[in-house]
Amino acid sequence: MFSPYAKRLLLNRTNLVISGIAMLIGLMALGWILWTLVDFGFHGLHVKLFTESTPPPGSDGGLVNAIAGSLMMSFVGTLIGTPVGIMAGTYLAEFGQRGWLAPITRFLNDILLSAPSIIVGLFIYEIYVMRVHHFSGWAGSFALSLLVIPVVVRTTEDMLRLIPDTLREAAAALGAPRWMVVTMITWRAARAGMITGILLAIARISGETAPLLFTALNNQFYSNNMNAPMANLPVVIFQMAMSPYDDWHNLAWAGALLTTSLVLILSISARILFKKEQ
Repeated sequence: MFSPYAKRLLLNRTNLVISGIAMLIGLMALGWILWTLVDFGFHGLHVKLFTESTPPPGSDGGLVNAIAGSLMMSFVGTLIGTPVGIMAGTYLAEFGQRGWLAPITRFLNDILLSAPSIIVGLFIYEIYVMRVHHFSGWAGSFALSLLVIPVVVRTTEDMLRLIPDTLREAAAALGAPRWMVVTMITWRAARAGMITGILLAIARISGETAPLLFTALNNQFYSNNMNAPMANLPVVIFQMAMSPYDDWHNLAWAGALLTTSLVLILSISARILFKKEQ
């Protein structure tokens, strides 16, 4: 018979072994995916990828129109969603200790955070695209902004809650009004964490395909017109990967490698900033 201590030790070691095996399986799967992506995507990287638009089947070309469209829509979506997310997160952390509005806002934000992105695309399609009767880069930016908001709200609230109340009390004791305490003390103290949330939001929207299918659609040519259908990397990758043409497959792999690299860089930057904040 084992003693109670021996049973607990055996159970602990068994769980550690199972957890380690599960971690190795996950790392092996991730490594396999990344290796496949680099192996197939690296062959598609060339100068034309960044200088020419998407070609017809059997012709040389690149993804400059899709890259430019993704950058424009991601920038506008972030520009729209970030102030809303920061202000909402600030209200929840600084002014939402009492009342019914803050708990309801947190609940709705959690729903929006976990909602499928295709629902957001359908929502923008119904309230905007159907009203103006055409797809556009603006519609895609609005859809991406709705995906930015819940991420920024959550990270902003969490970072502001980590700021000690003694900083707020010290500023209030010096006669600073509440708005000045928030903008000059708590925002500055939580600046790195809030930037981390913005970077994570950008990383999330960089690879979203479903919302853009219903809003921005696609454009085979280079265009800066936000009021017309606009090319973007996720949709172009999807369409090329589903095609029967090998040259389009190579471009799709190259585009997937670019998108993954951008997300990886943003995620690493966010972790570095968060570590500095800690």
